[in-house]
Amino acid sequence: MTEQTPHPIRLGGVHHAAYRCKDAKETVEWYGKVLGMDYTSAFSEDHVPSTGEYDPYMHVFLDAGNDNILAFFELPKQKDMGRDENTPAWVQHLAFRVASEDELLAAKAHVESLGIDVLGPTHHGIFKSIYFFDPNGHRVELATDIGTDEQYAELKRVAMPMLDEWSETKTAPQHAAWFHEIARKEHTGG
Repeated sequence: MTEQTPHPIRLGGVHHAAYRCKDAKETVEWYGKVLGMDYTSAFSEDHVPSTGEYDPYMHVFLDAGNDNILAFFELPKQKDMGRDENTPAWVQHLAFRVASEDELLAAKAHVESLGIDVLGPTHHGIFKSIYFFDPNGHRVELATDIGTDEQYAELKRVAMPMLDEWSETKTAPQHAAWFHEIARKEHTGG
């Protein structure tokens, strides 16, 4: 057995993930009202610290729980924000964990009570989730894990073979098709 050299980078988690918003105040209020996130801090400057360029911004930070921070930039001097039109709206999204299926259903009822359209729950075999959009057009997902330790271990075991097969064929590998079958059976009652 050969000794492995430690990797020079040891990550301690995600410090924050940053997205653009249309209106910082509206975004902070929406995430507080809809998802219960606490507004923790803000930075605002006329010049970008990393590049020095003039581009006034408001950078707001929200606590998503468990030391996870979600941040947004409002950039009033830039062109109106849009989205990558070459990527389907369902692809790019922010996914947050909730503890149980009961909490997922309660969250759905809460979000719908605010007049927001919600899709789901969608059964993904090893987790269930709901989807809706924030006022900036970002898709938000709330998910709860429902898989077994054995199912997660099997998904980890087949991850690299699936990636290798996908890389060669660009067709969906079937190594983990079993978890879609679980979802289909629950959906159809069969």
